[in-house]
Amino acid sequence: MLGEDAPPPSAIEVLTGMPFGAQLYENGLIFFDPPGLDPLIGIDEALELMGRRAERSGGGTAEEAVARLRRVNPSSPALVGPVEIGLLRHQPDMNGPIASDHYVVVLGVEGDTVLMHDPHGFPYATMPVDKFIASWRTDTIGYPAESFTMWRNFKKIRDLDVHTMLRDSIPRAIRLLGGTPPPADAIHRLIEIVGGDLNPGYRAHLTHFAVRVSARRLADAAHWLGEIGYGRASEVAAFQARLVGGLQYPLVVQDDATAMDLLRQLAPTYEQLREALAAGPEPARTA
Repeated sequence: MLGEDAPPPSAIEVLTGMPFGAQLYENGLIFFDPPGLDPLIGIDEALELMGRRAERSGGGTAEEAVARLRRVNPSSPALVGPVEIGLLRHQPDMNGPIASDHYVVVLGVEGDTVLMHDPHGFPYATMPVDKFIASWRTDTIGYPAESFTMWRNFKKIRDLDVHTMLRDSIPRAIRLLGGTPPPADAIHRLIEIVGGDLNPGYRAHLTHFAVRVSARRLADAAHWLGEIGYGRASEVAAFQARLVGGLQYPLVVQDDATAMDLLRQLAPTYEQLREALAAGPEPARTA
């Protein structure tokens, strides 16, 4: 949707700011992303850093939302969300709301059928328009979000290379890592949760979503921080990625003692990453 000169998806993940922190939601769930940041904020801020703008719309009635969808076409698709992933019935085993957000790219509406690319692994998926509208309501989403939100008509307003975008994002990453409460607080709380009675629903949240998403984002951050000369910060982010990724097996097999040990190692790394970013890029080596 951003055109042939769009930054790689891994760089866009970093530009959203989502790799830089951990937070405890009001519902008690831990997410490995910064306090106060959600995908809606992250998308808009990433667009700004990329020198892009898009028309964002939302709210209104279901009929108005359908009318907006019918103006979408393959040459001008729409980023749509959050949607309730539990109501995306083209996904196997999704039979009702699970309080989990998701985003899809809608290519258009053909008759009474929505055509979309679902990044969860379903290109050219279809759904009846009434069922899609039901999934597009935000009643069960765990952060403030307007129903029927979408972005389209993406336009470039500044010509920037990906390294400039990423360098421009560093001050925000530092602020996010220094937020209140600090990320380590959420990790310490997660240690308590894992060490207590970790119920199946919470374990599923970690093993089906939170762990793998965070490990990937941190790996992306490690790569791109290295690309722009932040060698020490890249090393810290790579260590974080390995710690978070290493949680998957212990949590699945209920080896919670090992998971708690990994989390104890993870807690201080957020401040280490903030300090490494604040120190600036390392001078380039000369032959």
